[in-house]
Amino acid sequence: MTAALYLLRAGVKTAMIEKLAPGGQVLMTSEIENYPGFPKGLQGWELADKFANHLEDYDLERINDEVRSIEVGSPHHTIVVGEENVQAKTIILATGSRYRKLGVPGEERLLGRGVSYCALCDGNFFRDRDVAVVGGGNSALEEALYLARLVNKVYLIHRRDDFRGLVCYQNKCSTHEKIEIIRSTVVEEIQGEADVETLALKNVATGDTSQLKVDGAFIFVGFEPIMDFVPDDIHKEKNGIVTDVEMGTNVPGIFAAGDIRAKQCRQVASAVGDGATAATAAFSYLEQLDV
Repeated sequence: MTAALYLLRAGVKTAMIEKLAPGGQVLMTSEIENYPGFPKGLQGWELADKFANHLEDYDLERINDEVRSIEVGSPHHTIVVGEENVQAKTIILATGSRYRKLGVPGEERLLGRGVSYCALCDGNFFRDRDVAVVGGGNSALEEALYLARLVNKVYLIHRRDDFRGLVCYQNKCSTHEKIEIIRSTVVEEIQGEADVETLALKNVATGDTSQLKVDGAFIFVGFEPIMDFVPDDIHKEKNGIVTDVEMGTNVPGIFAAGDIRAKQCRQVASAVGDGATAATAAFSYLEQLDV
């Protein structure tokens, strides 16, 4: 949305292709406390709505469908959207990322029956029950705190002894009466017949195994960029598309912004900065084509 805003303000004919509601991961975040300008924090959907509202007065073409593939060309690239082809001189890839799965037995089978990757979406189904949150980064800690408002007890399970999340979140979790932290432990299997019933755990330090009875398992073990449709022409790694400092890829006219990039900082603020940078670079590229 930031990239679109900057392009529209520069007078560039712009189309925004979005298969779902604009906002991505932000829509699944219960509360954002670190976006500049909102010292008291705000809900993820509120911030997404403010971004979307900023585009309302501009002549933005909106295409609500899924990108199937991209065909690199010159001077136009072709985007296959649904059953149609869209041609563009420049493309900014900003599809973000999705939650990474644990990859343990029972996870796929019990998805939607106790296994979840979104506390905001599914937390209400577990009111006054016991759940586990698996992970050690900011997302895991934030979601554990959110779930603690709803459920009877939260078991926060992390494979390391130390958490990677911000200290402020660590302090809140460690002192919360409803959150019990289980360190140096991995989930080896998610068990249950019709729904999640227990987690098979293993302590990586001692090798001891145990069973933890829970009604739900919320998985937050990192992200993987959404780039299934990205052509092989574009240089990418496991953690995302490789770009220069101006968000340019190795293919002229194609840029990448946000969590789809290979980078460390995956925050709303950095995504906004990426979008502005990519749009500025895309505008410069278009000007050079017209010379």
